[in-house]
Amino acid sequence: MLDNLPIRKIIHVDMDAFYASVEQMDNPELTGKPLAVGGSGNRGVVSAASYEARKFGVRSAISGVKARRLCPELLFVKPRFERYKEISKQIRAIFLDYTDLVEPLSLDEAYLDVTENKKGNPSASLIAEEIRTRIFKEVGLTASAGISINKFVAKVASDYNKPNGQKTVNPEEVLLFLEALDIRKFHGIGKVTAEKMYQKGVFTGLDLKSKSLEFLETNFGKSGKYYYYIVRGIHNSDVKPNRIRKSLAAERTFNTNLSSEIFMLEKLEYIAEEVSKRLNKSKVAGKTITLKIKYSDFTLQTRSKTLPYFMADKDVILETAKDLLYQEKMNNSVRLLGISLSNLNTEKKVKKVEQNSVSVQLKFGF
Repeated sequence: MLDNLPIRKIIHVDMDAFYASVEQMDNPELTGKPLAVGGSGNRGVVSAASYEARKFGVRSAISGVKARRLCPELLFVKPRFERYKEISKQIRAIFLDYTDLVEPLSLDEAYLDVTENKKGNPSASLIAEEIRTRIFKEVGLTASAGISINKFVAKVASDYNKPNGQKTVNPEEVLLFLEALDIRKFHGIGKVTAEKMYQKGVFTGLDLKSKSLEFLETNFGKSGKYYYYIVRGIHNSDVKPNRIRKSLAAERTFNTNLSSEIFMLEKLEYIAEEVSKRLNKSKVAGKTITLKIKYSDFTLQTRSKTLPYFMADKDVILETAKDLLYQEKMNNSVRLLGISLSNLNTEKKVKKVEQNSVSVQLKFGF
């Protein structure tokens, strides 16, 4: 059975501080200066930060006020998403010169399967280097890349030599690479989960690998099986050129915090209408409605309800969101509300995780 398992060469390309780098490229006066893309006002949020700003601790998703406090010299620019999309298309065109198996994750990153590529180049590492060189020469931006046997290891590796670098994890290096890795570097393990793992004595990949499948499932639920396999280099998700949408959402951040549920209901009506428009435009429907609430202290809460049928109707979405809003008392005033639909009628059945063997990959040069 193992001899028939797929053998792949995967590249994960991640643009370096993409939004901020585009702004610096288009306006040379911003080059070398700490820059944030986003709002600087009391309600503003940082969408992206240049590497010069990151040295001060400025990161995406923090408030503009906090960013300014961390870096008094920080410059703010408003996001220009149409421009970012334009640049992203240019970069994607370069990817497609090498393979049709390109799976974009966002405007600034993508997976490429170059196992069989249009250039006939047997080295995924050389292909990644060539792609990064072309992006710099043809677009004017730098990119980083990770190269390995599957999407998970490639993504982790792409962060290794950022910015403007690349890291290849050869098949025979995968297990040692993952064992030595800080648990916070594992894609799919967030801050909260990492803290929980620390409490269980799990600090590195080796610690994680020492835990049984039963232990991980008991302590981390369905994600336990995922952690069990990835630390062993097992991740069989194919590069999907046409990614299936799994959810659709809309949200709004308010100029002033809302403390009255009456005002929240008014805002929910606009959000529900926007979600319905997006669903109809995409010609999809969903069963699970999730209400997202971000309080004035930035704590986040979600409430969900699954209906017995697929729907995209604004009135149904709104009424369900209202029920979720009244489900329990608000903890604080609210700065953001959002509605998302998941469990869409476009989703395919999730395949059972197959136990791939890294040893099979050892025969495959990189």
